[in-house]
Amino acid sequence: MAGAFTARRVAAAAAYGGGGITALSGITVGLVMVEVRFARRIIQATPNGDPPRADGVYGARLPGEPLTFAMLGDSTAAGLGVHSPGETPAALLADGLSSIAGSPVLLVNVARSGARSEALEDQVERALAASPQIAVIMVGANDVTSRVRSADAVRHLARAVERLREAGSEVVVGTCPDLGSVKPLMQPLKWIARRASRQLAAAQTIAVVERGGRSVSLGDLLGREFAADPAGMFSADRYHPSARGYAAAAMAMLPSMAAALTLEPDLDPLPDARRGEGVLPVYLAAAEAAEKPGTEVSGARVGGHDRGPRGRWATLLRRARRVRRSPSESAAESHAA
Repeated sequence: MAGAFTARRVAAAAAYGGGGITALSGITVGLVMVEVRFARRIIQATPNGDPPRADGVYGARLPGEPLTFAMLGDSTAAGLGVHSPGETPAALLADGLSSIAGSPVLLVNVARSGARSEALEDQVERALAASPQIAVIMVGANDVTSRVRSADAVRHLARAVERLREAGSEVVVGTCPDLGSVKPLMQPLKWIARRASRQLAAAQTIAVVERGGRSVSLGDLLGREFAADPAGMFSADRYHPSARGYAAAAMAMLPSMAAALTLEPDLDPLPDARRGEGVLPVYLAAAEAAEKPGTEVSGARVGGHDRGPRGRWATLLRRARRVRRSPSESAAESHAA
């Protein structure tokens, strides 16, 4: 019952763009802002420098023309917090996509540290110059920490997805991460950050699916792992992910990228209700995804129609949990850990 109530509240916030720090007032705001300044001092005390550049061709020895992949978003999309280009999420995704497609992949990363959703307009312009077949967007954390209204942040994301889709690119969006897992944050800021993150993630999902993209929830998936092993999952600044943290995010998103490009049609199953999957109105699917780790939400048709009495139909799938890795891949992951 509590889970259903939370999902309804998240759905309502997503639909109307409310919630977050902007909903507070009085002495609570004063306390929270003191904690924000304190957390920022801790995080900024260990600067990471610029993220490594990972642009280039992956799987260059494979046959065929390169498949172009564009990465957009903020510091997590850029890979801030790691030292090797191969450890960035864009490089991990490009390498994995090349293996699945059996062809080279040209990576163009236009993400920038500190970017809010409003920066996507310029990033899309630069990404489209490469005519990408698929684009991945990871954005939202800076909108939450900068107290940008969800409705404003989502409007910029929606336009970015719309432009990419109009240009013929498939789009996968990793929704806002769970900022409540950041170690320097204390209560009540930790609770507020978690709520604001989930509300923005749900609103992002609605906007993305309505415009023909796919969303993958990262918040809960990474939040639990980060909470269990903060030293291993965070980088030195205790805010950005480490190489292990980025690998976890990439593992959640790669199956959705392959599905968007129909590279593995055999791995495009029907929803399984026993796994919490199904077809729902998009606002309810968005709320469910914000609460469940690694959930993909994409558009669906019911009875030949993409809309029902309560809006756009959407499918929930947990693709990352379905992928079967070979023994060699499992051993490599264990070695990396």
